[in-house]
Amino acid sequence: MENKPHLPPIGMRIIKSSVAVFICYLVFYLRGEKGIVFYSQLAALWCIQPYVDSSLKHALQRTIGTFIGTAFAACVIPMVYYLLTGTNHLLQYAIISLMIVPIIYLTVLMDRKDASFFSCVVFLSIVVLHIEDGNPFLFVWTRFSDTMLGILIGMGVNFVHLPHKKRRDILFISGLDDTLINSREKLSNYSVIELNQMIDNGLKFTIATKRTPASLIEPMKQIHLNLPVIAMDGAVLYDINTRKYLKSYVMSHEITDKLTRFIENHGFNCYVNSIVDDTLIIYHKELSNYAEKDIFNKMYSSPHRNYIYGELPERANCIYIMMIDETEKIDNFYKEMKRTGIIDNLKVLRYTSDDYPGYSYIKIYNKNAKKENMEQYLTAELNCLRTVTFGSIAGKYDYTIKPGEPDKEVHIIRKWFEPIGFKRRVA
Repeated sequence: MENKPHLPPIGMRIIKSSVAVFICYLVFYLRGEKGIVFYSQLAALWCIQPYVDSSLKHALQRTIGTFIGTAFAACVIPMVYYLLTGTNHLLQYAIISLMIVPIIYLTVLMDRKDASFFSCVVFLSIVVLHIEDGNPFLFVWTRFSDTMLGILIGMGVNFVHLPHKKRRDILFISGLDDTLINSREKLSNYSVIELNQMIDNGLKFTIATKRTPASLIEPMKQIHLNLPVIAMDGAVLYDINTRKYLKSYVMSHEITDKLTRFIENHGFNCYVNSIVDDTLIIYHKELSNYAEKDIFNKMYSSPHRNYIYGELPERANCIYIMMIDETEKIDNFYKEMKRTGIIDNLKVLRYTSDDYPGYSYIKIYNKNAKKENMEQYLTAELNCLRTVTFGSIAGKYDYTIKPGEPDKEVHIIRKWFEPIGFKRRVA
């Protein structure tokens, strides 16, 4: 399903680009088709950006580049056009080329190096393509005015939004793997842009996943998450921005010690995950199988995890215990735990590993460590009327997202967040 060909939808940026080009044509027509509409259209397209701040940045970049380029062109034209008329063309070429140095240097002095390219483009478009015009100064003004007009049109179109009422009373909670991200741990560009625009406009959106906070930071770094995430399958509520654990369901040291002794007595190893001063500490003993060692080697250097060889301190609590071993051994051990009743009042997950074929996990949590509990808590804290959930397991969530449908979730969120004709609050 993941390899199924996927055509991304036509986003608002594409539509706005087309509208901006047409408005440039319309203004050109109303002006009696005076000027050069091409330069207006280029400037307008440059200012159509996914986010308001980037649009402002690009508009300023283009404006500064146009000012510098036209100013230097106005200074060079008298020299090349009037004083050096009839001289060797090579001398004219040398002077024009030499002027690139002060143009770029000025952008450096102004700390606007991002405008250096456009400054050079504007300058060269005038002195190279139009130096032989009957009145090159007329083109200087045309180039400047048409570009500025395009910038204004592009900014205006980019800032226009349909007057939808926004549902800021709903909390949207999404799964991560096989839901929002693909097997390469990437979001589509469309999803990134659309989600960020909605979040910036007040959308209440967060993630609920089995992953630790450390393992979800990288795939979600492009999203403007401003709400805590539900991690470790509901065991913790974590604020990515402040890097603090806001709420957690833990197992006491006594229960953890009893479990780890039971695991060791049956010939297995485990990772004991604990939170100390908002830092994830992972305790472990001697590692034996391939998967255990590989996980340690890959994760040890992470700045968000801290591995310690030894036992959980007496005053510390445990978030969860993780085991990984060959599937047959894990299945037999799980049956033994069930038989002895040691996990009767705990939450236990057992599932096969995608990264290590032939291996399976067991994860043991506090019985209250459930995504649903954290969802209810967060919904109440945010004073939302309801939640809308997304996941890959049919029947478990409000909406099931299948692999190969990377943008379906964002479409659904958009319809909920900005419904057409919304007039009343839905309880």
